[in-house]
Amino acid sequence: MYYGRYHTLVTPSVQTLNILELELQDFADFKMRVGQTLTEWPEAFLEPLQSHLGITCLSFNRPQAKNAISMKLLHEFRECLETAKYDKSIRALIIRSTTMGSFCAGADLAERRTMSQIQIAKFLSDLRTALGQLETLPMPTIAAIDGPALGGGLELSFACDLRVAGHGVTKIGLPETRLGIIPGAGGTQRAVRLLGVSKAKALIFTAKMLTAQEALEWGVVDYVSSPSTSAFERAVELAQEITKSAPLALRAAKQAISRAADLSLESGLDLERASYESSSTHERSVGGFRGIQGKTTTCF
Repeated sequence: MYYGRYHTLVTPSVQTLNILELELQDFADFKMRVGQTLTEWPEAFLEPLQSHLGITCLSFNRPQAKNAISMKLLHEFRECLETAKYDKSIRALIIRSTTMGSFCAGADLAERRTMSQIQIAKFLSDLRTALGQLETLPMPTIAAIDGPALGGGLELSFACDLRVAGHGVTKIGLPETRLGIIPGAGGTQRAVRLLGVSKAKALIFTAKMLTAQEALEWGVVDYVSSPSTSAFERAVELAQEITKSAPLALRAAKQAISRAADLSLESGLDLERASYESSSTHERSVGGFRGIQGKTTTCF
């Protein structure tokens, strides 16, 4: 076996070749196991906060892609939403990234380039359905925006009840018009309901990137964390305040408030009365009234 002008002729023994073959096979097995582990690692999962009873996180876990929404992440996200919908132990849900400096960078455009038109249409339909599921969850939801919230990522936060941005976040926006498309997961509709027609048009027409403070001024987010804390930490504080309230009252209030924009005033008042009666007849609310009368704190 000749290995080049400046190398000597080497003829490895059969034993050496067998050892090399075994080592190469071991390495191939190792690569396969690592690949399977990475593939099986969840990109979205539910995570109850052990230190804060009643608060659960729905965590995104694609750090290498800034949590861009892949087909896998979307599938797991929908599964998490379906589970959370029926879990009465969840009194507040925080949507967050497992990695600091991230939230959700929108759809995975690299993956989209490999998809057919039929696959893209289905993906958008599934994403719209998922955000509808998020919006109609019975418990209060908070988006903890600790990094870029772009396109579908910001649309996702619009489907939450409240939004908290990290103090240092600089990229919050809907850049779709610069890419030759428009927001396709409810952004045009929820932005109008959240910001009003003029601000929604300005945000989408200009594809403007907002800082956290600008987003607060525009009404895109509701809170900005202090310089020394993260959006997630501020979201936990907010969730703690929320979970001091009675669970059934929170769910009834969310339903009445969320449907207000779709109902006439008279119909809305009827819904409010029905929701009030439903929550006020529960024994825990009676305990709450008694706590008020006795000037004590009621734990729910």
